Amino acid sequence: MTFLLRGVSGFSRLGRAMSQQLPKPVESSIIAKLTAEFEPAHLDVINESYMHNVPKGAETHFRVVVVSDKFEGMSLVKRHRSVQHVVSSELECGVHALSIEARTPSQWEALAHKVTTSPSCMGGFGK
Repeated sequence: MTFLLRGVSGFSRLGRAMSQQLPKPVESSIIAKLTAEFEPAHLDVINESYMHNVPKGAETHFRVVVVSDKFEGMSLVKRHRSVQHVVSSELECGVHALSIEARTPSQWEALAHKVTTSPSCMGGFGK
């Protein structure tokens, strides 16, 4: 499995060892927890904080794409709740927004491995 971490500078590929470039602490925690719980066939953790009115380098807004067999037979709401539960400590301690795409492998294949893009921030403090 390959992880994709995206931020202001674009993409960086991280293999299982994640030895070339270490992500930020919140990203690392989200990756570790989602990997342990869902054993994903595909996992994207995208720090979208730069798209919002937050300090540079913030880890407050994330988008995750998790593709796992463990989602088979689960409703979309249950999938989202299970992802939220796994990263609940991050949501309680600074992560302000979490966008979730939780798919089964067959759904991921049907989408041709495409991730939807997030809309631009429409507000926030200081705007």
